Amino acid sequence: MDAQGSVAPGFEPVRELFADLVTPSPGTGSAFAAWHEGRWVVDLWGGYADAARTRPWRDDTLVMPYSVTKPFAAVCVALLADRGLVDLDAPMAAYWPALPGGATVRQVLTHTSGHVVLDEPQPVEAFYDWDLMCAALERQQPAWPPGTALGESALFYGHLLGQVVRAVDGRSLGGFLHDEVCAPLGLDFHVGVPEPDLDRVADVTGFGDEFDRGKRERGGLMLEALSNPPGALDPDVVNGAAWRRAEVPAVNGHGTARAVAGLFAALGEGRLLSPAMLTEVTSVQADGHDRVVNETCQWGLGVAIEPADGWGMGGVGGSFGWWSHAGQYAVAFLSGCVVSDRDRGGELENSVRAVLGMSPV
Repeated sequence: MDAQGSVAPGFEPVRELFADLVTPSPGTGSAFAAWHEGRWVVDLWGGYADAARTRPWRDDTLVMPYSVTKPFAAVCVALLADRGLVDLDAPMAAYWPALPGGATVRQVLTHTSGHVVLDEPQPVEAFYDWDLMCAALERQQPAWPPGTALGESALFYGHLLGQVVRAVDGRSLGGFLHDEVCAPLGLDFHVGVPEPDLDRVADVTGFGDEFDRGKRERGGLMLEALSNPPGALDPDVVNGAAWRRAEVPAVNGHGTARAVAGLFAALGEGRLLSPAMLTEVTSVQADGHDRVVNETCQWGLGVAIEPADGWGMGGVGGSFGWWSHAGQYAVAFLSGCVVSDRDRGGELENSVRAVLGMSPV
C-alpha cells in the first residue's frame, strides 16, 4: 500500500521516507505524525490493518503502542495533583491501603516503587478483571525497597495509578482519561476501546523468533516483568476483543499517531498542566540503571527524559511519542508490526529534524 495522508510544504522528504519504510513491511502498517508551530506538518499512514492484509490502514485506524500508553496514565494523576486532589509525596496507602511496600505516589510515577513482577502465577483473565489484578498486587511485596532502585513497571503501572484515580475521583483511569484529557483535546486514544470502535483497531503482528530473541538478548527483568500474567506478547491475546475492551493502562491504550503526538504537543505547549506541574513531570526525578529494561534511564513523572532535547516514551515493538524542547515539535510513530528496535521511527524523526535544520538524534 502506498503512503496516505499529507505533509506541509518542505516536508516532502518525510513522506518519501515513510513510503520507503511502510511499503516493504510484511505485517500490519503504521502511522507517523508531527506537530510544529501550532499545526500538523506531517500526518501519514499506510499499509494494512489486519494480519491477512485485506483491510487498508486508514486515517482513523487505532493501534496499540504498548508502553506509549504510560504517559496517558501518568497525566491523569498529574492532572488530579494539579487540582489539589492528589499529593504526589503521600504514601500510596493513602489511596490504596492494601498495597504493600510503603511507596509514595511519586515513586510509582518515577518507576522506583519496585512493583515490577508478580511471583504468584496469574491467569490471562487477570488482564480482563481489574479487581483480580489488584488483588494479586496486594499479595506481592516490591522487588526492592521503594526509592532504592529503578525499573519500569511494565504491566502494572496503570493499575497502580488507576487505583489512585479511583480513590479520589471514582472513575476508572480509562474513563477519567477520556472525559478529562482525550475528549477535551480531541485525541483519538482509548484505554478500554468502546464497542463501536473495535472494528477500527489494527492487528499487532511481527511476533516470532527474531522478536523473541531481541527481548531475550536485552536481559534485565523485562521478560519476567512482561510474562505474568501471560499474554502481553501473544498475538492471540492482544488481538482479541477482550484485551481491547479491557483497561490495562500500562500497555493497552489504542490510538492514532495524531493522538499520541497531540498529547505531547498539548503538554509541551502548556495546554494541559500548570507550568509548575509540567516542570515536575518533565524534570529528571530518577536516574540510573533500570533493572527492567536493562539500560541507563532518566525518568520524570511518567516520561523518559533526554535533558538535552526533550521527553517522551517508547513501547515494545518500536512505537514512540516525543516532545522536543529544542525543536518545539511533537512526533509520534505507531506501528502494528513490532520489531526489536526503534530504527524506523528514529529515521522518520530525523527526517523531520533535517527539514527543521536540526542535527539527528
